[in-house]
Amino acid sequence: MTTTKKLGLFDSVLLVSGSMIGSGIFLVTGDMTRQLGNGPLVLLAWILTGVITLMAALSFGELASMMPNAGGQYNFITRIYGKRMGFVYGWAVFSVIQTGVIAAVAMAFAKHLGIFVWGHDKVVLTLPILGKSFTLLSGQCMAIGSILLLTWINSRGIQEGKWVQRIFTLAKLVALGALIVGGLFVLFGGSLNGARNYFWSNMSDGLHASKFVIDTTITSSIEPVKGAWEAISGVVLLLAFASAMVGSLFSSDAWQGITFMSAEIDKPSKTIPKALLYGTFIVTVVYCLANVAYMTLLPLKGLNWSDAMAAIGPDGLAENFNLGIAHADQDRVGVAASSVLMGSTQDAYAGLMGLFFMAGLIVVSTFGCNNGLILAGSRLYKAMAEQGLFFKNAAKVNEKNVPANALWMQAFWASILCLSGTYGDLLSYCTFASLLFYIITVAGVIVLRNREPNAERPYKVWGYPYLPVMYLVLAGFVAVGILISQFNIAITGIGIVALGWPIFYLFRTKN
Repeated sequence: MTTTKKLGLFDSVLLVSGSMIGSGIFLVTGDMTRQLGNGPLVLLAWILTGVITLMAALSFGELASMMPNAGGQYNFITRIYGKRMGFVYGWAVFSVIQTGVIAAVAMAFAKHLGIFVWGHDKVVLTLPILGKSFTLLSGQCMAIGSILLLTWINSRGIQEGKWVQRIFTLAKLVALGALIVGGLFVLFGGSLNGARNYFWSNMSDGLHASKFVIDTTITSSIEPVKGAWEAISGVVLLLAFASAMVGSLFSSDAWQGITFMSAEIDKPSKTIPKALLYGTFIVTVVYCLANVAYMTLLPLKGLNWSDAMAAIGPDGLAENFNLGIAHADQDRVGVAASSVLMGSTQDAYAGLMGLFFMAGLIVVSTFGCNNGLILAGSRLYKAMAEQGLFFKNAAKVNEKNVPANALWMQAFWASILCLSGTYGDLLSYCTFASLLFYIITVAGVIVLRNREPNAERPYKVWGYPYLPVMYLVLAGFVAVGILISQFNIAITGIGIVALGWPIFYLFRTKN
């Protein structure tokens, strides 16, 4: 067994921010806009998501300083609530939270890689299974291939994974930085390739919200089909706001993965709290500015696809500035904004170059994001296995001191999830289940302060107890809103988590 060099603060910050920035920031604003139909509310949802994430990260910093050992959030929950609840969390991470996010990001990777090669929706294979037809798509093959490749790279050692994280995280920050600088330049009066400034008109509706409702009486091969905007207010608006935040929360998730890797972090009790704060703060600022750029470069509602095609004739293209944020082609809002910056308002070929430029950078972003997720997740399963609460082989490390068996178990299940559902379904399952465990973990800060007042705390959360309590109120509101507005998805997520209770007894009996 070889001794590995540990990760310092710089690489830890890149791991936090790189794991957070994946596909969501480039895609989910379109769906959020269709749910709210209001520029200020969409921006508010992103700002509130950033505030919630920072509050949670600060609270986790205290727990990480108290328990700087491998396993992170699993150890926190186990110490606060007992082994059974810790296992339920670990089971949820393996079954849907970590692997589900890996699968969702991999599918987004394939969706954008498909712009360059093969396409993401070509049928590769059709098989009859249990009386139904199972179709394997090219995008699923590319997604699974990326998961297997990254798993192999990380099985070669943490230094290999570290360099992949460095290169791809810095690349994605450059990509978003270019988009932000271009958007802000136009916002403050600059002229760039014919791009118009839509920001003030997008912000002009106050808090008057509306929801885009698809007309289900019209059948068409064009997506999205026709529909209409319907005004919403009161309780309906609150529920829509909570539902819209599923997208922004998903985009801001996975920051806690670094806590799984405490054994491979240099001076973890000091490094991890700082990395959580710096990493989440950087991403929050970048996300908010990116959405300001979207609001500047694209009209909020625009035309749905069929209306845009009708407006420019059958031989034209539905330009991004006609479709707007709400109806961006396949929700590729980042690609649409990039195309406008490159000159799509004046030249269709310039718009095409913008599409290729941003799509390529999104491929880089999602690939780097999954590297961080795959790197971190396996360490949690190793910690569980060492306590007899996961498959024993997951505790073994290879000659590079890496839990290779845990890595490949994670890769297998994430690949299965790539075949099981759409991007949106995976996003919703992961986000709701993850949010529930964030809530109980932050509540644990208060529990431990009362139960273990004299315990060593190298770092203490700012503004205690107000900050954790404020987080619980805000996150609780979002969780209840998701439960009501997306009941079936929320219940499915709860059901998957609940399966951990009987499975816990199976592992305990076996061991």
